Amino acid sequence: MATDVKTTCPYCGVGCGVIASLADDGVVTVRGDPEHPANFGRLCSKGSALAETIDLDGRVLFPEIGGQRANWDAALDLVAQKFSEAIAEYGPDSVAFYVSGQLLTEDYYIANKLMKGFIGSANIDTNSRLCMSSSVAGHRRAFGSDTVPGAYEDLELADLVILTGSNLAWCHPVIYQRLGAAKAARPSMKIVVIDPRRTMTCDIADLHLAIRPDGDVALFMGLLAHLAASSAIDQNYIAAHTQGFAEAFATASALSFIDLMERTGLPSMQIREFFRLFETTEKVVTCYSQGVNQSSSGTDKVNAIINCHLATGRIGRPGMGPFSLTGQPNAMGGREVGGLANMLAAHMAIESAEDRDRVQRFWASPTIASKPGLKAIDMFRAVADGRVKALWIMATNPAVSMPDADAVEAAIKACPFVVVSDILKETDTARHAHVLLPSLGWGEKDGTVTNSERRISRQRPFLPTPGEAKADWWQVAEVGRRMGFAGFDFHSPADIFAEHAALSAFENDGGRDFDIGAYVGIDRPAYDAIAPFQWPRSAGMKPGVTRFFADGGFYHSDRIARFIAVQAPATSRTNEQYPLTLNTGRIRDHWHTMTRTGKSARLGSHIAEPFAEIHPADAMELGIRDAGLVELESPYGKAMVRTLVTERQARGNVFVPMHWNDQFAAKARIDALVAPVTDPFSGQPASKNVAIAVRPFKAAFYGFAISVSRPVVSQAEYWALAKAAGGWRIEFAFVDAIEDWVGWCRTAFGIPDEIEPLGYADAQFGDLRLAFFEGESLIAALFLAREPVAVARNWAVDQLTAKHVDLRRRFAVVAGRPGADQPDPGATVCSCFSVGVNRIISAIRGGCHSVDTVGRETKAGTNCGSCRAEIRGIINGCLAAAAE
Repeated sequence: MATDVKTTCPYCGVGCGVIASLADDGVVTVRGDPEHPANFGRLCSKGSALAETIDLDGRVLFPEIGGQRANWDAALDLVAQKFSEAIAEYGPDSVAFYVSGQLLTEDYYIANKLMKGFIGSANIDTNSRLCMSSSVAGHRRAFGSDTVPGAYEDLELADLVILTGSNLAWCHPVIYQRLGAAKAARPSMKIVVIDPRRTMTCDIADLHLAIRPDGDVALFMGLLAHLAASSAIDQNYIAAHTQGFAEAFATASALSFIDLMERTGLPSMQIREFFRLFETTEKVVTCYSQGVNQSSSGTDKVNAIINCHLATGRIGRPGMGPFSLTGQPNAMGGREVGGLANMLAAHMAIESAEDRDRVQRFWASPTIASKPGLKAIDMFRAVADGRVKALWIMATNPAVSMPDADAVEAAIKACPFVVVSDILKETDTARHAHVLLPSLGWGEKDGTVTNSERRISRQRPFLPTPGEAKADWWQVAEVGRRMGFAGFDFHSPADIFAEHAALSAFENDGGRDFDIGAYVGIDRPAYDAIAPFQWPRSAGMKPGVTRFFADGGFYHSDRIARFIAVQAPATSRTNEQYPLTLNTGRIRDHWHTMTRTGKSARLGSHIAEPFAEIHPADAMELGIRDAGLVELESPYGKAMVRTLVTERQARGNVFVPMHWNDQFAAKARIDALVAPVTDPFSGQPASKNVAIAVRPFKAAFYGFAISVSRPVVSQAEYWALAKAAGGWRIEFAFVDAIEDWVGWCRTAFGIPDEIEPLGYADAQFGDLRLAFFEGESLIAALFLAREPVAVARNWAVDQLTAKHVDLRRRFAVVAGRPGADQPDPGATVCSCFSVGVNRIISAIRGGCHSVDTVGRETKAGTNCGSCRAEIRGIINGCLAAAAE
């Protein structure tokens, strides 16, 4: 027997419904919820592997003070005392909260209530500042509110879908699946991808615009000027529902076509084809994500996109509108409760005296923040220079994810008092906590989240609470009470949600977009039974898909929208010393700083170490080889990663993922290289356009190892660690040889002295192979060479769980390659079903010449679909080679 619980995935902003099944023996399995309107049963590779990430390894199970176990009373009393003392001596702006889109809405609500309504400062910001704040600023400038106009089904109803700054296939895979299915059913649908890289999303694109970094403003300015001279312009909508068109058009039309080509780096024919598609297609959805937001011109990019939809009236109707794809599972919920330092709860404005008064009266609070607080970059600068004396970090890892990450970590380390609420003890941030508080994780949490289409869903618990871990809202409420404040006597997340709903409806006569008044007074049983719903849901409102602005009704005081006259920025930050442009981002199977996905061997098998994508011509000029090591440097920091030489990358550009950190690699915190340059309106950092230098790194020895225990690496200039079935895998490189490699292995892998290795050494070529067996089990193996080691890696990893009963099998391990009776799966392509490239090639050679037939033969690509483009590339390569 198993108990099924409907909950919501904790990864991206798609907000997929998940059914978690808990068996009597404690085993958890997950599957997509076919009734959830975000995913209709689909899950991506990360969602499918959720059950592999819920173990208690590395968990914080008890409060700690100064690294020593403490009880909750002592820890909370100390937090309340230190914050109260700082406020009494230095004022309310001497304290700060840095929170996260990983929090539930109820957690977010209590943190904002305490800081803004009772402490009286707006120094609470969130890691959503790093991913979605330009979208918020653009919405507020255009619409008067942070309103996403449409719904997911608009992508399926549209005749033209534009994906700009969005690698949908890897970053929002389930939406990519829905879009791919819609195009397959209706091939006349057109898809345009605007991205400097040719990402996997381009597999379904009719047109790929390999735009220069930050060329988006110019492109959409050019589009607006083009539309204004065409029949697509909607003069009636402009006249009835907007203002500022003349100014926006004047600045757009001042950009010559030659200048447009220069700023975008796009050829004339591609620009004109893009303009033609937008002009002649009424049902257009423009989706954008981090490639738009993470820019020093991010807000202008958002408004340049919105301008084109306002000018054509293509907004708020089925299959039409600008669509912000949220990065985190609850970035939207955080925005609803005022999670950003320049907002108030329920989408009210901190700069409005009327809104401040309304919120203060509702909360019956002794004060209310009267001005915006410190945004993320400025907050950590204030920590560094001593203005912030006490800092509380919740559910995020800024020592890895913030720009200029080395300086951020130094600021945290030097702060007089740091509280961290998290689920893992060993993170780059938690190691600097004076007080470490154990929080609940996915499967233990109880509350709500809001996805990109404004759909609120429940995260429900199905696991027992580990140790003494507590909900984040409970921690904050307890500190509020201990600081002497009333208004924090909540007994459950249902109580908080009811208050949140009541505030959304309080004195709201339709002048605010966010209204969930239908849930005012909700009790615990009704809260537990909440089905996913899209806001607004005011009292008496019937459920259903909602859209905004088809007939105007914007949220500026005059109820009309604003065109924003934007200016095309300079696109290059490179110079002679730093000649290449770094673009950071996500990969398919990892999430944020790997505190969850790093636990899954399946997710780590696709890409097991940090890498840099670089164009072949750039690699040749710099003397860089594929799969070699490179050092990357900016004025702010350095990193070392593996190279991936590929024509998918544009010349002059380098892509490096953001996930790796000091727990999984020697020096791969890529945000240490990112300058603390921000958008002037949103405060969002420019993580997609960073000037860097790249140079090859030459080691004396390169190594690969596998171990049943987590390795403790020393003396290696480069190392990267990944979870594997049965243990761990590690890549490393040394500048100097180790005199005693056997002794090094004993220390690194925890091998007892009585276990002797099996192996061989070739002094002439520098090859060394060592394998350590305990009984029939392999406990560790080392493969070393003067060049990157040629080993069948996934096969080698499988040997950690195999039985080695004879010398033949043991010597196969030493050789690093399987015998005839042990097929090598090759590098993982499909993480969902652990299908390697060699198995796919075998299927192709057996007559499977389409992605679908390969899927029927191997199951690859039949779950989340994120690997289908990769499979298609393998098919094309095999068929081309066979035809030669």
